[in-house]
Amino acid sequence: MKPFIVCEHVDLGYENQDAVIDLSLTIDPGDYLCIVGANGSGKSTLIKGLLGLLAPTAGTLTVAEELRRGGIGYLPQQTAAQRDFPATVREVVLSGTLSRRGNRPFYSQSEKRLAKQSMERLGITELEGCCYRELSGGQQQRVLIARALCATEQMLILDEPITGLDPSAIQELYRLIRDLNREDHITIVMVSHDIRSILSQANKILHIQQRMLFFGAAADYEKSAAGKAFLGE
Repeated sequence: MKPFIVCEHVDLGYENQDAVIDLSLTIDPGDYLCIVGANGSGKSTLIKGLLGLLAPTAGTLTVAEELRRGGIGYLPQQTAAQRDFPATVREVVLSGTLSRRGNRPFYSQSEKRLAKQSMERLGITELEGCCYRELSGGQQQRVLIARALCATEQMLILDEPITGLDPSAIQELYRLIRDLNREDHITIVMVSHDIRSILSQANKILHIQQRMLFFGAAADYEKSAAGKAFLGE
C-alpha cells in the first residue's frame, strides 16, 4: 500500500524564516503518529504543510492522490471564542460537509445522512439539538471530531485535542481516537504534549525542534536520546 504522505528533506516557514528544516518522514495508511516538541519547535508549521496550507521552501512533500480527493479532517486547537459558538450540534457537524457541497445553497440528503452517521459514531446523537457552547469540553471535542469525519474517512489531524479537558474526558477522548484508528482504520496525526499517555496509543512518534530529533516506532522513542531527555529521564 502506498504512503499517504511523504516528506523528503522538507523545509517549511514564512518570510525567509524556516520553522521546520530538512524533515523526512512517511505517513502510511493506518498510522497513528504523534508529533511532539517544545513550544516554538515547528509543530504548527508542519501541520499547515501537511494540510497543504503552506508550501515547502525546499524539498518535496508528496500527498497521495486518494488523500487529495478524499481530503483530510482537521481538528485545530480551540479558542475561547470558538468554544462559545452559538450553533446547534447538528449545525456544527453538518458544516463539515461544506467542501462536498460546492456552490449548492442547501445540504443534500446524502450530506445530512453523513452528519447523522458521524454523530451516531461519536455517540452524540442525543445532543444534536443542543447549543454547542453549552456542552462540556469533552462533548465539544466529540462534536468537532464528528465534524472532521464529515470531511474525510481517511485521515484526521488533531492539534492538542486534550487542552482544557478534565482527566476523565482526556481518557475518554484517547479511547475514542484509538478506536477510530484501530477499528475504523482512520489514519491519525496528533500534536500533543501529553507524551507519556500517547506512548501507549501511537505507533509512531515524531519529535521535532525545528529539525527532526526522532522519527520512528513509539516503542523505540523511550530508548532514544531525544525521548529520554523529553521524558526527563
